[in-house]
Amino acid sequence: MKTVLKMTLKMTERVVLTSVVLTGMILMISSQALAKDLTHRLGIGIKNNTSNSLPSLAVAYYPEKGYAVTGGAGLDTRKGYNAFQVNAGLRKMIYFETNMNFYLGGQLGMVSHENPASGKESGVEILGILGTEFFFTGLDNLAFTVEGGLGLSTAGDTRFRTVADDPFRAGVIFYF
Repeated sequence: MKTVLKMTLKMTERVVLTSVVLTGMILMISSQALAKDLTHRLGIGIKNNTSNSLPSLAVAYYPEKGYAVTGGAGLDTRKGYNAFQVNAGLRKMIYFETNMNFYLGGQLGMVSHENPASGKESGVEILGILGTEFFFTGLDNLAFTVEGGLGLSTAGDTRFRTVADDPFRAGVIFYF
């Protein structure tokens, strides 16, 4: 009896897992028909998602419908509190809506900051993000991005951190 019950549970798990995977694939494929197509479009704007909280100029380019290459750079030369960051990343669209694209992505960057107490600290930053890029109807070239995820920073001490944009720190990108 126990063997039959175990076999039934395993079969049920497989059926449920297969159903979930197939449903997800169907939703992803069918949603691409409604997607905001940014293929071969370059976007330029602002963003703020590094560990030293430095507003940055950002770029995004979509060589294909489902992928984007991103980058950014920020600089502050305030005496005693210098800060610099540069990064590059990749996005994979995972779900499309008429005026919204959801994506998974990664970002690799270099950060440097200084303050009178600890001096100058430089390091590498790695981010794994889940984000959304949304457009208002009638403003088809203007995108707002909000991201969240996990990061690793080696500037000063090595630390793990969460990444999360609030509505007032959302990125704004204009696509040409």
